[in-house]
Amino acid sequence: MSVNKIVLAYSGGLDTSVILKWLANEYGCPVIAYSADIGQKEDWDAVRAKGLATGAEKVVVSDLREEFVCDYIFPAFRANAIYEGSYLLGTSLARPLIAKEQVRIAAQEGADAVSHGATGKGNDQVRFELSYMALNPKLTVIAPWRIWDLNSRQKLVAFAKEHDIPVPVTKKNPYSSDENLLHISFEGGILEDPWNEPDEDMFKLTVSPEKAPDKPTYIEIDFERGTPVAIDGERLAPVALMTRLNSLGGANGIGRLDMVENRFVGMKSRGVYETPGGTILRAAHRDLETITLDREVLNIRDSLVPRYSQLIYNGFWFSPEMQLLQRTMDDAQATVNGTVRLKLYKGNCIAVGRKSANSLYSESFATFEEDEVYNQADATGFIRLNALRLRIQAHQRMK
Repeated sequence: MSVNKIVLAYSGGLDTSVILKWLANEYGCPVIAYSADIGQKEDWDAVRAKGLATGAEKVVVSDLREEFVCDYIFPAFRANAIYEGSYLLGTSLARPLIAKEQVRIAAQEGADAVSHGATGKGNDQVRFELSYMALNPKLTVIAPWRIWDLNSRQKLVAFAKEHDIPVPVTKKNPYSSDENLLHISFEGGILEDPWNEPDEDMFKLTVSPEKAPDKPTYIEIDFERGTPVAIDGERLAPVALMTRLNSLGGANGIGRLDMVENRFVGMKSRGVYETPGGTILRAAHRDLETITLDREVLNIRDSLVPRYSQLIYNGFWFSPEMQLLQRTMDDAQATVNGTVRLKLYKGNCIAVGRKSANSLYSESFATFEEDEVYNQADATGFIRLNALRLRIQAHQRMK
């Protein structure tokens, strides 16, 4: 195919460094290397220098941290998003934002093509490309892993050495990882055998629960309309709030997850995750909802969470059904205001107190002591009416 200029989603790692050089050689056109700062620990000066040295016409680093927290993490956590009961969608939430900025840069730079480093086996290829097509279907999408013959790590390393590209993957650090403000994920290496326990020195954001402090840490999180706004009474900007929660969770061994998940493309994949701040945030949010949401509203909302989470995981962030669900999730949060007190202890995050001006909890109704607001005799008719269909079936059987 013929393209005039390409914007590559570039991390500076082995895959995208090789792709950068390969694109320039294969298509004979300028390639812009674009990196998104979404909270990963990175030497951005080194990324820029390596991109230019590898053949990029230009290297663009976009600071997307605040947008990531405000427009992706917080909306998903207002909906209590979770995939297959465990995964808090750290990578899945970042991909549509990265793609959105990539499409914006392509328009700004006059590029007619975009490219990414996702393999043909994974979910990210779907997430990136669905986002590209939803935002600008005129762009040509180049997915090198699906068209080149460099289909193994060994071949990538050989190509890199041939073109004097530094190789960051070593036997000491064989994992494929993805880090942002919400989490870090690990795949590959010894993790490809789901029986193998991860090495302790692999983890970056959390101490092991065994090495966490022997004394619990108590914190309070304030919410407004389902969005966290303060920790221990101190109002914090979104990025600072997530950073604080990550630090608190990591220090107490909170947020590790080892799971085998079902990829959208059809295969099972083993991943290990660290999501310290997100684990705390979800626990606090769900607990506050127990006193602020009506039972039937909560039931309907919870019935939508699997579908909502699946849409994120599968890459449909910019779909009309996702927009509909997000409005529904946010509407349900109008009364989710208040404070939750949590105890953090050796990998556990335990809600131990909650309060809200919108609380539906009434001590005068719920008390086991004498009250003047609830007639216990009313329960007789309530129970008999609910049992009516059961009684009819029982009579039929007895005949």
